[in-house]
Amino acid sequence: MKKLLTLFALLLLTASVVAKQGNEKKVFVSPQGDSLQYRLLRPEGQKPGKKYPLVLFLHGAGERGSDNEKQLTHGGQMFLNPVNREKHPAFVLAPQCPESGYWAYHARPTSFVPAEMPLNEPITPIFKTLKELLDTYLALPEVDKKRVYIIGLSMGGMGTYDMAIRYPEVFAAAVPICGTVNPARLKQAKSVNFRIFHGDADNVVPVEGSREAYKALKQVGAKVEYIEFPGCNHGSWTPAFGTPDFMEWLFKQKK
Repeated sequence: MKKLLTLFALLLLTASVVAKQGNEKKVFVSPQGDSLQYRLLRPEGQKPGKKYPLVLFLHGAGERGSDNEKQLTHGGQMFLNPVNREKHPAFVLAPQCPESGYWAYHARPTSFVPAEMPLNEPITPIFKTLKELLDTYLALPEVDKKRVYIIGLSMGGMGTYDMAIRYPEVFAAAVPICGTVNPARLKQAKSVNFRIFHGDADNVVPVEGSREAYKALKQVGAKVEYIEFPGCNHGSWTPAFGTPDFMEWLFKQKK
């Protein structure tokens, strides 16, 4: 029994060390009592008195759930890469959307064609809770409010557009990957720097979602880059995350 207790204590200590080195499992409870599971990655070698960027990462529909793990399936390892952690120390928030939710919309849109996407959708309860979670970190003195970024893929790409549209004063940069949005909404996000990715053979979210977003942002004078991958289907997050200057571009953006 004594050996078992010692082993259990060792396992707890090991788990604690791993959590500190990697993504910590967290649960946020809003003032209204709504909860949201998320992972937190802290800046490596965090120093007192220094300010660090914050990245909000929104997963796709396939990673919804309640395990507080699946949201790291695509892109999670990118932020754990020791070179990236050394060169770009940052707070990274990775919330998990419940199975019944859909980030920016109350339900999966019936069409992903840009002009048919919702135009005046009220903020969803899950996004209201997410914004309250984000606000708790923006209130920390160690977070650099001029370097707050949002990245999202597929459903999370749609959420990235939505958050940038609703709160353009918060985000220095937005990176929607294989997402879509009604382009008429984007004039409200012209102060945010965008970098958009999509595969031209996407058979889930049509590439027109990103093409029309790029044109709409250019028209209102926003700073926007668009990178399209020939022959790539819906999983364009893989080549997007593999873009050589992905991290460098993101972390040089400032309000």
